[in-house]
This record gives sequence, structure tokens and C-alpha cells, in this order.
Amino acid sequence: MSLNLLLPEPGVTALLTSWPDKPCVYEREAGELDRVITPESIDRYLETGCVPADEIAVVSDGTALHPDRHRTAGRTDPAKLRSLYEDGHTIRLGNLQRVVPFLADVSRGIQQETGYSNYLHAFVTPPGRQGLLHHWDQQMAVIVQIAGIKRWQLWRPMFPSPMREYQESFRVWDPGFIPLWEAAGPDLEVDLRPGQSLLLPRGWVHNPHTLDAQARSIPLTFAIRERTPLWIAEKLVGGVIEKDSFRRVILPGDIITGQRLSARVRDVRQALIEHLAGLDVNDFARSLSRTAISEKEYTT
Repeated sequence: MSLNLLLPEPGVTALLTSWPDKPCVYEREAGELDRVITPESIDRYLETGCVPADEIAVVSDGTALHPDRHRTAGRTDPAKLRSLYEDGHTIRLGNLQRVVPFLADVSRGIQQETGYSNYLHAFVTPPGRQGLLHHWDQQMAVIVQIAGIKRWQLWRPMFPSPMREYQESFRVWDPGFIPLWEAAGPDLEVDLRPGQSLLLPRGWVHNPHTLDAQARSIPLTFAIRERTPLWIAEKLVGGVIEKDSFRRVILPGDIITGQRLSARVRDVRQALIEHLAGLDVNDFARSLSRTAISEKEYTT
């Protein structure tokens, strides 16, 4: 199982059976992941420019540099990356499942085991520095520390079950958040070390850094996109495209005239109800299960 590369058996069981809503640190045994993805192999990706420029971000103290700072003629420039790292910036190598065949296999395995699409980033942070500041994410993360120590200051979610664009950090951000969190202190603080993995549920505020560290930090962050009832609802509605009546044009006059548009909404709602009432639920569920382990999502 691919999840066993990231977590010990209790962590895998927790993910597959209960989907935890609180952070947890697990001790893991070194395995194939650790033999293939090493600090040296990450260095090679930094030094060769093999990671596409669009998948690289350079961040320091919460501020991301313009992409041209690490590019030459639109391509990844290893010399610029090295210089930026030496100046104290965190280098994020994004979507490595699209770059490293082994990680593509791991990502595919996680999807087959969970039905959830996923992606992974590597972060390289110099000692005594910080890349990203306080924020929260829209999906479960499994953070596998492969080098150095990274401190994770964690606060309970401010908003329940954020997902996609809904309640993203930057969309609902208030400058007063950080002073409040800092004044209260973290609900949990973790110094993540090699051989450990952190299970970080979506919505938990985190402030990761290496401010007190003597060596650089390299974690792999596997982001796992949970399926929710909204996913089923979207698939249910999406199936109506096969019916001609749902593909017909709505005339401009019906859209800009409120009363006529209200009538169209009632008609479509009724047609949707009739469509759903006639659905073979078991057949749809079998199709949905096949979709879950195969469909790809290319947004992060």
C-alpha cells in the first residue's frame, strides 16, 4: 500500500476508517520512499532544473517572489534557485508526482486506496528561516520529514471544513488573526524529525518554520483531497448533460428578465428532480467508485 510508505499501520487505519480531525504525529520505519527520495535527490532536482518553472515557488517570511526571480527565458534556472536559497528563501518544488515516476506511482496508489486524488510538494528551508507564515489548507496533509527538524505551531480551525475556494485562508483573511493566535499561543506544537510523519487535517492553522534549527529542513507534503457530499451532488447533476433538454439554449431574454428566469429555474428544478428520481442508484454508485480511483484533478 502506498499509504504505508507515509504512515505506520495505526496511521493508515485511522485515515481509512475514521479520517481524523486532530493532528497526530507518527513514528514510521524507513522504507522505499526513504531510499528513493533523499536530501541528495531533492538537491539534484534543485541543481538540474528538471522541475518545471511553473511548479516552483520561492518564499520568505510569507512573501512569494515573482517567478522571474528563479527563471531564465521562462525556464527553471538552478543557479538562481541556489542563490535565493543561500539568501534564506524556502524553495517549494511542487507537484512532484508529475515529475518523479516513483512518486507518480505513490500518488496513484494513494488514490486507489482512498478514492481521493492527491498531490505532493517538497519544501527546502534553510536553518533559522521561515517560508510560509500562518495559514490553513483545504485538504488533509500527510507531512513526511526527510531531513532536518521543522517546528509546526498549530491552532484549531477557525472555520469548519474549508474546501476549494470556500473559506480559503486568503479569501477570509483578517490582519488581526495572527496577533490573536500569537497571544493565545498554539494549541499544539510539534518538532517534526526525520522518521516522523504529521497528519494535519484541513482547516488547522499552522505556522511552520526552522527558526530554532541548526540544519535545513526538507519535508514532503502529501495533500489528499477529501471527497465530500458535494462531490456526489456535482456528479449527480453533471449526468444530466446526456439529456437533450438540459443542453438546449436559454434565450438571452429569459436570462435578463427576472420573472422569465424564475420560471426557467422552476422548470429546470423540476426536470432535475425527475431525472434524479429515475436514477438507478446502485448503477450510479458503481460508476462513481470507478471514477473516484481514476479521475485526475490538476488544480492545487
